[in-house]
Amino acid sequence: MIILISGSSHTGKTLLAQKLMEKKHMPYYSIDHLKMGLIRSGQTSLSVEEDDQLTEYLWPIVAEIIKTAIENHQHLIIEGCYIPFDWKKSFEPIYLKHIRYICLIFTENYIEKHFQDVLKNANAIEHRLHDYVEKEALIKENRYNLAMCLKYQCTYFLINEKYNLDSLVFAF
Repeated sequence: MIILISGSSHTGKTLLAQKLMEKKHMPYYSIDHLKMGLIRSGQTSLSVEEDDQLTEYLWPIVAEIIKTAIENHQHLIIEGCYIPFDWKKSFEPIYLKHIRYICLIFTENYIEKHFQDVLKNANAIEHRLHDYVEKEALIKENRYNLAMCLKYQCTYFLINEKYNLDSLVFAF
């Protein structure tokens, strides 16, 4: 099985991947590691600020990693914000039956009430060297993600009042 975890920055993708890894004993891969490896090695001229272009650049590579894992009967959790909402078109039905996708989405209500908690938990798994997020940008990005999940019929987990990743871990 392949588990894809998407969502905007600070929604808990890496933390969910870590918890799933511990529960399911499956490896996980962060698309951010691939991004930074390609940027730091000079394999791309894109920068960390070019999210749309990075998705177009990274996704074909990640899709082939997924196909390879499925063909080799390997399980893998992949997390990152560089998974396009139309990700299904990258796979034939034989692959799709092995892939589960979830997009983590904060509601505006959650961000308004818990913005300080979001900032406090930003380093729960990874220790970010430079971490700056604006409340309005986070609201805008999560609104967009919800609209795209609805448009492309993607599975999503809406975080509105209380954020309990443990309940989501058991859903897998």
